[in-house]
Amino acid sequence: MEIIETPISGLIIIKPRIFEDSRGFFYESYNKLKYNELGINIDFCQDNQSKSSYGVIRGLHYQLSPHSQSKLVSVIKGVVWDVAVDLRKDSPTYGQWHGIELSESNKLQFLIPKGFAHGFSVLSEYAIFTYKCDDYYNQSLERGIMYNDPQLNIDWKIPLEKALISQKDQLHPLFKNAEKNFMI
Repeated sequence: MEIIETPISGLIIIKPRIFEDSRGFFYESYNKLKYNELGINIDFCQDNQSKSSYGVIRGLHYQLSPHSQSKLVSVIKGVVWDVAVDLRKDSPTYGQWHGIELSESNKLQFLIPKGFAHGFSVLSEYAIFTYKCDDYYNQSLERGIMYNDPQLNIDWKIPLEKALISQKDQLHPLFKNAEKNFMI
């Protein structure tokens, strides 16, 4: 397993070791002991999966403290453009985002710590997306930021006229108006 740092502190990409031959492939998608050896000491308690068609944008989602969530995300089928936005007010990268293509072929994982908003767009015909969380879903602390916020200026890698966005995600506030209570 290889850890790849991003320009935003705490936000990392994990490249698993893949064993592949004519029969197919095998890899450990999660091994708590190996993650702990790499300094990733997160106690995941909930696994989620979603299936979405081309053009779907989900996000930008997060939960406020004290029930904020770290997420370990990956793609089982298809291709997505995955984005995390730094919401930690005292961070030098506050308000900056980082994106990465996650796919069934590259098998990369994206570790998004507490204090980030998260979203993704589907670049393939459909995608099956999976994520581990270290706290349970808490509806009362769920928040979001508008996917097309001009201050963030996120490139979702799809034409926005083809974007499919839930009614709920269309009602999120802009970054500057969103409630945030995160520190490093």
